[in-house]
Amino acid sequence: MMRHLTGIIAGLGAVVFCALASCTAEPDLGDFSVSPLPKSVTLTGGKPFVFGPGVSISAPEELMITADILAKDLKEATGRELRLTGGRGKISLSTDPSLPEEGYRIECGKDGIKITGGSVKGVFYGTRTLYKALPVPCGKRPALPAASVEDAPAYSYRGFMVDVSRHFFGVEYLEKLLDVMALHNINVFHWHLTDDQGWRIPIEGYPRLTEVGSYRSGTILEPGSDKYDTIPVQGFYTREEMERVARYAADRQITVIPEIDMPGHMLSALASYPQLGCTGGPYEVPRQFGVFEDVLCPGKDEALDFAKAVLRELVDIFPSEYIHLGGDECPKERWGKCPDCQARIRNLGLKDIPGKSKENQLQTWFMGQMQDFLRENGRKMIGWDEILEGTPDKDVTVFAWTSPDAIARSAKEGHPTVACPIQHLYFSNPRINKLTGRESLSRVYDFDIVPESLSVEERGNIIGAEGCIWTEWVADEAKMEWEMLPRVSALAELQWGSERDLDAFLPRLKKMTLLYDRLGLNWKEDIAEAFE
Repeated sequence: MMRHLTGIIAGLGAVVFCALASCTAEPDLGDFSVSPLPKSVTLTGGKPFVFGPGVSISAPEELMITADILAKDLKEATGRELRLTGGRGKISLSTDPSLPEEGYRIECGKDGIKITGGSVKGVFYGTRTLYKALPVPCGKRPALPAASVEDAPAYSYRGFMVDVSRHFFGVEYLEKLLDVMALHNINVFHWHLTDDQGWRIPIEGYPRLTEVGSYRSGTILEPGSDKYDTIPVQGFYTREEMERVARYAADRQITVIPEIDMPGHMLSALASYPQLGCTGGPYEVPRQFGVFEDVLCPGKDEALDFAKAVLRELVDIFPSEYIHLGGDECPKERWGKCPDCQARIRNLGLKDIPGKSKENQLQTWFMGQMQDFLRENGRKMIGWDEILEGTPDKDVTVFAWTSPDAIARSAKEGHPTVACPIQHLYFSNPRINKLTGRESLSRVYDFDIVPESLSVEERGNIIGAEGCIWTEWVADEAKMEWEMLPRVSALAELQWGSERDLDAFLPRLKKMTLLYDRLGLNWKEDIAEAFE
């Protein structure tokens, strides 16, 4: 019995000794040099805050969702369970309306961490900075230095677009991508829901859109090929699933902006309802990619009724202020020969004007009809920069994708403008993705989204920037992440308005890739040569 007690006492002594050793060991210190880089980080010289046992998070009711997300993230990073409380905690969250709406302040010292935001949004971004500041790997005693952080974004629109038409991605995976976006302070998920190659949203009264339009029999094997696989591509989201995505995004301060591309890129709809096209078909959901002559027929009232039914569904499902209507790559050949379109042109009194054909004006009229419908429902319209070929209203937001010159043109014409030029911010372009290492990063990181040719007033029309992934050649989750990471970190810095210096950015990016590894994310490893 005595031998047994002696063993127990010896064991307890070993535990106490190990605990004391752990407490006296140097902490694993993180730092606030994160991505995107905060505007101001001041080390205050005190002792660090150590994430030891018993750390709790306190927050008022309106911040409890943010507190819960932070608690889960800190558990993932440190392995420690954090308690949530409405009272005092070693990590406290609060709001102060004197700060910018998306701005935040972090005060960190040995006795605790205080995150204050101008709103729930600001607090959330403060929690992202806190999470990214932790050491990677965390070690046994993760800690953060005593510091004061002040931060706020330069641009209100910080978007990322994912095309689910060419290849379909399920809700759970989209939630994973939303977590990646939130990690990089992105506040808009632009959800490209339909295109020629697939229709992904059910519309009341039009069941064939998902019965026919959501399926294609195979896909072209590579750009310029005349060979196809026989692997079906199919899928669509239920209303409940889309509402779930919108809620999940909102909890992470991300707005979902849905896009239905019209009047071009409509073959999946025409294959479902041939009467909506100029020729009446037959049409099929194409296995190849590109721009097709068959588009929606604006000369037919039935086509207008269809388009408005689609928008009505979007308005009911998504609470976003904006709805994206595409408007890009819409050939006018069919309209030039279509009796219905020509009759509409005559009835509207449309004429060719310098630089804008009467068919271009017909598209402007069509988009105007959709814009009026959205206005009546309290929403605003977004379109790709081809809508500038017509004469859109000044309050139409333009996504300038064709070139940096399109950014300048849109801003000069007085439109709220989002910069997303293919040369810099398309992450899925097969040609550009051949770039490796430093060059692959610099085409994103060093891009100035505000053209020098703009006046001070015109510069105010640039509301932000967006990265885009089109999924013609992105058929699986690993490739999606490879396209997105780690360049999304470079995108985040220019969206946030961080001071940009590529050499100074690379150590921050290196830490982000270690975080990606810990989170099980795939990243484009040939960029690693930039770290050498």
